[in-house]
Amino acid sequence: MTPGDAVFTVEGGRPLVGRLRVPGDKSLSHRALLLGALARGESRVRGLSDGDDVAHTGAALRALGARLGDISPGETVLFGGPDSLRAAREPLDMGNSGTTMRLLAGVVAGCSFTSRLTGDASLSTRPMDRVAVPLRLMGAAVEGRGASCLPPLTIRGGPLRGIDYTTPMASAQVKSCVLLAALGAEGDTVVREPVLTRRHTEEILARCGALLSEQDEDGVHVVRLTPTELHGFELDVPGDPSQAAFWVVAACVVPGSEVTLERVYVGRGRRGYLDALTRMGADIDEVPSTGPADLAATADVVARFGPLQGTDVMASEITGLDEVPVLAVAAACASGDTVFRSVGELRLKESDRLAGVVDLVRVFGARAEVDGDDLLVQGAGRLTAGAVDARGDHRMAMAAAVAGLAAGPEPTRIAGWAAVATSYPRFAADLGRLSRAGRGSP
Repeated sequence: MTPGDAVFTVEGGRPLVGRLRVPGDKSLSHRALLLGALARGESRVRGLSDGDDVAHTGAALRALGARLGDISPGETVLFGGPDSLRAAREPLDMGNSGTTMRLLAGVVAGCSFTSRLTGDASLSTRPMDRVAVPLRLMGAAVEGRGASCLPPLTIRGGPLRGIDYTTPMASAQVKSCVLLAALGAEGDTVVREPVLTRRHTEEILARCGALLSEQDEDGVHVVRLTPTELHGFELDVPGDPSQAAFWVVAACVVPGSEVTLERVYVGRGRRGYLDALTRMGADIDEVPSTGPADLAATADVVARFGPLQGTDVMASEITGLDEVPVLAVAAACASGDTVFRSVGELRLKESDRLAGVVDLVRVFGARAEVDGDDLLVQGAGRLTAGAVDARGDHRMAMAAAVAGLAAGPEPTRIAGWAAVATSYPRFAADLGRLSRAGRGSP
């Protein structure tokens, strides 16, 4: 396995064996930094993601005047408060991070200054109307390009009012944007979502002392927030389930493998990939593992090789759809058909992941096709090595690496590998560790 600036070569055919701690959850890391900057007093966060996306969130907060130490998987200390932010001297660069842009939009919407949010070429094609609409309803002025409000965004913040808002799509980013803006608004804010999405903003808000309630009403998840001054908090960020999914699938499809992922978040809204794999017959165990400053839903996840069967996977199970590319690899290795239903939102990710997954599966010798917003994968049982263009998309690159491991012993070459630094810079090193340990397996 040879990482390079743009190309990564994977040599499969060996089992993966050992224990790993994947990077801290990226979604939680973004929110911990943002809420640490807004909460009065000192906050301490351990285990932050070391990817580029979270680094962009930290850099943007510093440009806004937030006081935070070095962002590292060790410990990051923040000193914040609702009046600690000021106008940035330059446009705020989000890089490739849609999460940073959408969540930070909610933060600056309530500030009495104007902010300009920019990003790279990929981020500049991603729609921001989904956050612009509720922020405008709350009283902020949000401008972007075209009907979809494409970046760069100009946000003129100021006094906001609470709203009762139903999200038109399943999006934890939209929900979080509205909740962050609501912290300084006049009156309560209610967010209604037809499908429960990731609850990380709510989890940290509760830890900060926010007046927040959640309930299910007639199949709709309802979050109500009363404007609150937050206090500092401590948090140990668990392992990112979206990153753990690559190793769980790899262990399930590479003969002789057994991998343990330590302290992975397995809470409601993030464990859909585990449930889907279990339906496929995967050999997976979860051993609870919590500490004094952990979120409660944390476990060591143990995955082993075994036969898989096709299944149906609903988009509502995989909130954010981040695990769909690697689940498609599992489906390609399975017997029978797997259908991913209502996953059209994949077209609007860092790349068109819906088209990308079809190409990926076909490169490795299985069949895949799109029917409207559904993705059908016909399992091949055995994959064959090939060459893949990840199109600069970190999740597509790592999914291709997992497919290459299952397709060994011939090498698989993955172009566009540099994008992996967005979320998992040490992926290649962790793969090397598990592969070397597997050489000694019987």
